[in-house]
Amino acid sequence: MNQSELKSFLDEKVALYNRPDFIESDPIQIPHRFSLKEDIEIAGFLSATIAWGNRKMIINNASKMMDLMGSSPYDFVMSHSTEQLQGFDNFVHRTFNATDFRTFMAGLRHIYTNHNGLESLFINVENNSVQKNISDFKKVFFEIEHEQRTQKHISDPLNNSAAKRINMFLRWMVRKDITGVDFGIWKQVSQAYLSCPLDVHSGNVARKLRLLNRKQNDAKAVLELDTNLRILDPNDPTKYDFALFGLGVFEGF
Repeated sequence: MNQSELKSFLDEKVALYNRPDFIESDPIQIPHRFSLKEDIEIAGFLSATIAWGNRKMIINNASKMMDLMGSSPYDFVMSHSTEQLQGFDNFVHRTFNATDFRTFMAGLRHIYTNHNGLESLFINVENNSVQKNISDFKKVFFEIEHEQRTQKHISDPLNNSAAKRINMFLRWMVRKDITGVDFGIWKQVSQAYLSCPLDVHSGNVARKLRLLNRKQNDAKAVLELDTNLRILDPNDPTKYDFALFGLGVFEGF
């Protein structure tokens, strides 16, 4: 199909999947439980961090995270005691364990206390892309004392990672979504600079549609996909994540 036909096809799929009922089966349902900006950010960041594997298991374990934080993520991050962190001892999601969870509490407190919150680290964008911001964010996040193993839970695009989970989190926070799926609560970051979360499903569909030639799902592939999606919609390229994901997961395209 030509570019006009491709855009039309993908726009139809966006309309099909970018709907409120998408929330029910997706980890984005976790931050949708909250109304305070900081609660949404923290719930979204933690849910996205563990968003690999079975979606039902992701949602269940993200719910456990919220329960362990007393369903008040921001208040817990800022005022938890050492004793309260002991309640994390039995938490595990695949390779993300209690030690990682406790470290993330310290990293988030550090960012809200010393760096004016999560959004502030993504405001100054270079080269029309938030990918360097992600790398810088990881450095700031781990300025606290931590075990080396925990660093693997935040990917770095400058090390050629596709950084799928944090790109997904940024879509949730930044994208101004008229249907109410994505939050659009980060007003100082442009959605035009976001990158599509690239995983096995979206990558395979993108290759079939000739939006992506590179075989590996890495940072170079993200750049290639970004370039092509921004031709289709320069103002809202990551809306096509709904189309690529839906075609791959729900339609077996």
